[in-house]
Amino acid sequence: MNSCSSSRQLRNYCNFLTLERSVQGKLVKKEQEVCTRDGSVDRHGDPAIRGRTGTWFAGILILVNQGLATLAFFGVGVNLVLFLTRVLGQDNADAANNVSKWTGTVYIFSLLGAFLSDSYWGRYKTCAIFQAIFVTGLVLLSLSSYLFLLKPRGCGDERSPCGSHSTYQNVFFYFSIYLVALGNGGYQPNIATFGADQFDEEDPKEGRSKIAFFSYFYLALNLGSLFSNTILGYFEDRGLWALGFWASAGSAFLALVLFLIGTPRYRHFTPKGNPLSRCCQVIVAATRKWKVQRMPNQDDDQFESDVPNDRSKIRDRKILHTQGFRFLDRAAIITSKDYTENRIHDPWRVCTVTQVEEFKCILRLLPIWLCTILYSVVFTQMASLFVEQGADMETTISKFHIPPASMSSFDILSVAAFIFIYRRVLDPLVARIRKDPKGLTELQRMGIGLVIAIIAMVSAGIVELFRLKYARKDCPSCESASSLSILWQIPQYVLIGASEVFMYVGQLEFFNGQAPDGLKSFGSALCMTSISLGNYVSSLLVTVVMKISTRDEMPGWIPGNLNKGHLDRFYFLLAVLTTADLVVYIICARWYKYIRFERQQEADSILSNEEADLRV
Repeated sequence: MNSCSSSRQLRNYCNFLTLERSVQGKLVKKEQEVCTRDGSVDRHGDPAIRGRTGTWFAGILILVNQGLATLAFFGVGVNLVLFLTRVLGQDNADAANNVSKWTGTVYIFSLLGAFLSDSYWGRYKTCAIFQAIFVTGLVLLSLSSYLFLLKPRGCGDERSPCGSHSTYQNVFFYFSIYLVALGNGGYQPNIATFGADQFDEEDPKEGRSKIAFFSYFYLALNLGSLFSNTILGYFEDRGLWALGFWASAGSAFLALVLFLIGTPRYRHFTPKGNPLSRCCQVIVAATRKWKVQRMPNQDDDQFESDVPNDRSKIRDRKILHTQGFRFLDRAAIITSKDYTENRIHDPWRVCTVTQVEEFKCILRLLPIWLCTILYSVVFTQMASLFVEQGADMETTISKFHIPPASMSSFDILSVAAFIFIYRRVLDPLVARIRKDPKGLTELQRMGIGLVIAIIAMVSAGIVELFRLKYARKDCPSCESASSLSILWQIPQYVLIGASEVFMYVGQLEFFNGQAPDGLKSFGSALCMTSISLGNYVSSLLVTVVMKISTRDEMPGWIPGNLNKGHLDRFYFLLAVLTTADLVVYIICARWYKYIRFERQQEADSILSNEEADLRV
């Protein structure tokens, strides 16, 4: 025991507790007292005990929290454009523009939440604070709607628009919805990562549970949005805005309560400080040593710290050195001048190997992230062109009207079905065939998601060709512009849902697993910004296509009357662009080098030695 280093003693604190209790005859199972090996701590900052913290008890609370929070958010967002037109009296263009700004702000705030979480507050504190802001915003929105926006009483439906409102009332409304944006934006990138923190990836059993968690997390998100899109959306469409907003506020409050209930059981990772300064330190230190001759595999002269984290009682996980970006390796080289001037611990002159590898990891993630943006362009068509296409199809089935926007329910059902199919059928089958328990890697699954997205766009284009074939060109005033049933859209929605399971779930796992410990929330924020940029790129692409296709007095590919356009060509264009994106993605995926953490095998070795000593 005396030969162990102090950091190693802290690392195996729980293991020693187990052995001492066994000697005293207490019936305590060994695995119940073993600490996690990924560096997580409990709420007191002590090494987290595997049997007392985390796992599915905490994970299920977080999954329910995510479902309720998603219900609350989409209870506002899904019909916000209708609220602006019917209640505040805005025209369609202004309302759509204001919703786009509000949605974009949510994603901007996600970067703020990720930065605060990784740098200073930690994920638990960040989630709690931003959820409280989220609830406050929803309560204020409900109050403002009930007290003075929904005047006269009963207004706000399709036939009864509300009256004018004062500047103060409008300011109060916008203040409340941007509080909602701040709360949800700051919370979203952290809750997925915090849920993954509850599973020790160094343990084989918990590592498999961690992978499953991301699938269930995305399922919870979709189930929450399904309820808000159907039940809450129905009430709000009928003018019961206050009821819908109060239901959202109640759902968000219940989510916060459930989150706080799990406080004693959560595992935490201590924040590592400002990541921007750490990256700048690597660049500055490497630049200062640009004349140093760097020999291949010269790892002995590279600096690495074994000092425990200042905010916890265990040392951070080390990242092993990788090849590539060799210029940055100079930042970790210790020269004779560093020894002479006693600058070894000056981070602006000498950085640790782990710090250098963190920066390398970010550089390697960016090309993969850029390749996911075009997929998000395909994904965003569900909320725009798919709906417009459905609106010009036969929406009445046996006297039952199907709202075009409600077809997205097939996407949500597809997500639920394919998560089950992948987890229970495809993944075990692939693992058995490849004789690898991990099955498909995250990068392979994201590639499959791109392939399915291409098929979805081809399917949408073919449906549009048939819609045009059965178009009622002789009856422009008819309610439906084509006799083709809207049910023919089901395949494209199902395919998009299937692609989400492979792309977005794989993306969550990939960025969480490959982001350094100090940037996990930033990795989740990349997923959200990918969707945000996908919206902007989609808008830009539509603008460019319309500008080119409307030359010589042509109606263009996406005119107001789709029967006069060629929406099918736009879908096929997206299929071609996504195919090109897939080729680039494959190149980036083959180039990518996975991050490698130092395996914490010392604990097992020392535990075995201690057990042997006790037997003697």
